Amino acid sequence: MDLHIVMQRLPVLLKGSEMTIELTVLTIIFGSLLGVLLALLKISKNKVISNIATFYIWIFRGTPLLLQIFFIYYALPMTIPSLTLTPFTGATIALSLNCGAYMAEIIRGGIVSIDKGQFEACKALGFTYGQTMFKVVLPQTFRVIIPPVGNQFISMLKDTSLVSTIAMVELMRTAQEIYAATFKPTEIFATTAVLYLLMTTVFSTVFNSIEKKLSVY
Repeated sequence: MDLHIVMQRLPVLLKGSEMTIELTVLTIIFGSLLGVLLALLKISKNKVISNIATFYIWIFRGTPLLLQIFFIYYALPMTIPSLTLTPFTGATIALSLNCGAYMAEIIRGGIVSIDKGQFEACKALGFTYGQTMFKVVLPQTFRVIIPPVGNQFISMLKDTSLVSTIAMVELMRTAQEIYAATFKPTEIFATTAVLYLLMTTVFSTVFNSIEKKLSVY
C-alpha cells in the first residue's frame, strides 16, 4: 500500500466525510420531523388520513432508495420545469423523504408501547389529544426509540454513499474522483472504508451513551 498517496489525499477525503456527516444530520432532523407527523397520522382514527400516511410509508419503504434519489433529482425537475435542484438539495430531499417513512414506523412503535393507562389518565385530567401526545406520550416515546433511531442514523450515514450517483460530492464521490485521478483503488477505497467505520463507531458510541442516560431503572 502506498502510504504517501493515502496521506496526500486524506485531507480531501476528510472534507468529503464532513459533507457526509452534514447530509446525514440534516436527513435525520427532517426525517424525524416528518416521521412524527406520519406516525400521528397513521394512528389517527380518521381512516382517510391514516390510509394516506400508510400509503406514503408503503411507497418509500417498498422502493429502492437509489430509485427515489433518481426520481427526485432527475424526474421531478422534468415534471415541474420551474423546479431546479442542486445535488445537495436533491439528495437532502430524497434522503429525508425516505428516512421519514422509516422513522414513522419507529415512532409509531414507540407510541404504541406506551401504557394505555397514561392516555386514560390524561383524558381524565382534561388534556386534549395534542397535549397528551406532546406533553406526555412523545417525551416517553423518544426514550424508548433511541436504539432504533441510532440504527437508522448509522444506516442513513452509509446510505449517503448512494448520492454520489447524482454528482453529490460526499465521501464516496470524493473517493471515486481520487481513484479516477490516481488509479490506486486499494489505498483509496481502504482509507474510505476506515473513515466510514470511524464515523459509524463514533455515532454508535454517542447513541449508546444517550441510551444509558435516558434509561429508566
